[in-house]
Parts: sequence; C-alpha cells; structure tokens
Amino acid sequence: MSRAVIYDTFGGPEVLELREVPQPHAGPRAVRVRVTAAGLNPMDWGIAARPELAAQFGIALPSGFGYDFAGVVDEIGSDAEGFAVGDRVYGGAMGRAVADFVVVETPPSAAEMLWHTPEGISDEVAATLPVAGMTAAAALAAVELRSGDTILIGGAAGGVGVFAVQLAKLAGATVIGTASPSTFEFLRRFGVEPVAYGPGLADRVRALAPEGVTAATDLFGTETAEAARALGVSPERISTVAAGPNPPGGVRATGGFDAAPESMARITDSILAGRITVPIAATFPIEEIREAVTLQADRHVHGKIVITL
Repeated sequence: MSRAVIYDTFGGPEVLELREVPQPHAGPRAVRVRVTAAGLNPMDWGIAARPELAAQFGIALPSGFGYDFAGVVDEIGSDAEGFAVGDRVYGGAMGRAVADFVVVETPPSAAEMLWHTPEGISDEVAATLPVAGMTAAAALAAVELRSGDTILIGGAAGGVGVFAVQLAKLAGATVIGTASPSTFEFLRRFGVEPVAYGPGLADRVRALAPEGVTAATDLFGTETAEAARALGVSPERISTVAAGPNPPGGVRATGGFDAAPESMARITDSILAGRITVPIAATFPIEEIREAVTLQADRHVHGKIVITL
C-alpha cells in the first residue's frame, strides 16, 4: 500500500484526506516516480473546490490532488524511453501529484510533464517549477515581451508572479507588479516597482510610469488587463492566464501548456546561474495537507508552498 491525498466531494481544504491506496505500477511505456516533494498551485485547490473547473481539466470524483511533483524513478516499463531507475525527475500529473507514487507515460501525454532534475537543483525547488515556470513563460511569450518594454504584471508576488517578474527582468523589461502593500518589499528585491491592486489601479500605474506601459499580463482575474487597456496598451500585448478561454477585449488567453518546449531549460539554467531565485514560503509534510492548502488559498503567500513526502 501507499499514501495519496484523495477527495470524494468538491469543497475546501476539509475535503482532502490522506488515505492508504494500492501502489500504482508502471505500464510498458511508463515510469513510476517515488515522490519526495509536491508543489502547490492555486489551480489545485480551485479544481478541488469548483466542479466546473474540474470538468475543464478532465477531473472526476473521487480524485487525487495536485499537479507538480519531484522525486526519483523507482520502476520502469519494458518500453519506456529516456529514463532509468534511479533518475531524479520532476514534472506534472493532473490530480495525482500529492502521493507517494506517480506513474507517467513516456513520452508524457498532453496533460503530463516529465524532465530530468538538473544537478544542483533540489527536489523542493524542482517541485515548484512546472506550472508556475511554464505559465510565466507562456504569459510573457504571448505579449512578445522584449528589451525596453515596461510591463504591468498582475499578481506579481504569487507563485507564477515570482517567475514572471524575474523572467521579464532578464528580458530587459521594466516591471511594475500589482500586489498587496505587505508584499512590496518582497517584490522590490526582484527589481520590481510594486503598485497596490484594487480600484484606481490605472491611475496609480500612470503615476509610476508617465511614459506609458507597453505590455501587461494578468495572472489573477482581469483587473490588471482592464487597467492596461485603460492605459492604452494594445490588446495583443495583454495576456491573461486565469480569465477563461475568451477574456474580454480581445486580449490573449494562455497557460503553461502553451509555453515553448525550451522554456523550462531556460528557467533551470537561470536558477543554476543565480539569475532566478525560487522563494519557498513554507513546506508541510503530507499529513498537514489541509493546513498547507488553507495557507495557499489565502493568496497572501510570498512564493511557493511545497508538500514533502
């Protein structure tokens, strides 16, 4: 037997249960990963709480929980390609990550990801990368960010935001990031000019950037996208990742699955070179999954939350 976080009904953290389940095994073209760390994302508890969102991701009850994981390959199918027992790996498996074992096909299916973990990157850090890193890369690529841009990033202190602001700075952009005032000093460490979200956002941004904003990405809802439109940013240079497939005003909807294949290598190379920092706000053992998700859902965490197994 092994352990997995399971929920039978949709709801808040209280529906999550740590249960004993039969050990999964690798099929002919699959590998089994002994999970050591799982990174949490807002979409994880969103899927567990909202049936309509779960349906979009093909999740049916009962379901496992989480997407991002890191660990070690401990079982391999006879026809699996590219991996061997003992390899350190990280990736994503929809609704299955927070468990002792995850089975992933090789090559991964459209809803899965799997990479070798570079030497020098811990499992805890690797487990934060798939959703947040790839989503940040896709959000910036959608607006064709380039050196000299001034970009407004909504939700800059969140899990995706900490990658987006750093990638934008590496691209040579000036970054203005929306956040709560309690996170301003945190964002300034990354070279970001913080601005409070809420009513009057466009006016506050205009005061910070009198020469104008040239691009924007909204990592939470539509407030930042609407402010960017009010500031005269062209819709094709505004992206959203959490406003549904058809955001208002002709702006570009995107997500992690749209990221270029080489995006993750660029991110891990930048981490190893010290150009990107991955702030881990807290780690929790799997037994404290409800406490971890409660903290994640509060949306005032500076960085990522990781479950350890």
